[in-house]
Amino acid sequence: MKAMVLAAGLGTRLRPLTSDRPKALVTVAGRTLLEIVLTRLRRFGVDEVMVNTHHYAEMIREYLAENRNFGMRIELSHEEQLLDTGGGLRKAAWFFLEGKDPRDPSLPPFLVHNVDVISAIDLGALVRFHTEHAALATLAVQARATSRPLLFDARGQLRGRGAPGAEARPGQAMAFAGIHVISPRIFDKLSEVGAFSIADAYVRLAAAGETIVGFNAGGVYWRDLGRPEDVAAAEREVRSGAIAPA
Repeated sequence: MKAMVLAAGLGTRLRPLTSDRPKALVTVAGRTLLEIVLTRLRRFGVDEVMVNTHHYAEMIREYLAENRNFGMRIELSHEEQLLDTGGGLRKAAWFFLEGKDPRDPSLPPFLVHNVDVISAIDLGALVRFHTEHAALATLAVQARATSRPLLFDARGQLRGRGAPGAEARPGQAMAFAGIHVISPRIFDKLSEVGAFSIADAYVRLAAAGETIVGFNAGGVYWRDLGRPEDVAAAEREVRSGAIAPA
């Protein structure tokens, strides 16, 4: 299976940890965020990964070379200008299409994972849910407070965005976990160009009748490592044995 790790962001919220390195190379308990995500993907069965880069891109290239790509085929998609999540994904379309038409039913779905997220979300269950629903995209979501909630109906279909800061409730406003499964046919449906958010594209596509669903990951461990205090908390959780980092 293939995956994309979104790692091109500047990591401004993580400063000073990102003053001399990209956020992908910030460490938790002696392991980089990139290693943690790649190791988890590899254990699930992913053996080919696209990583997008921008900030300190050469450091990521050298780091992967030094670690022999962690035993995986890894390609880099360098962004001279940040393309956001949707634009970055669209730029890397060739990696997932393999020269085929996006509508080719033989093309398997792929995972997308933010580099600054660690979790215990069941990736296998996420992919099975995606396949069972014949979805264009399946988003791992949880019922927790978020500043950017997504709204789903009783069937789990995406219906739009909620009010910022709304309390997430199952079957209604849910928090996106930064992990999703996408069918390659999405590349035939992305009309957006340049830098754009994939979440905005999801909302547009769902309104047009496409199957964009939420997979409720429940209350399993999840942490966004967007700030130094989040990294410190994850350090404590890993070292205490409360969680495994991958």
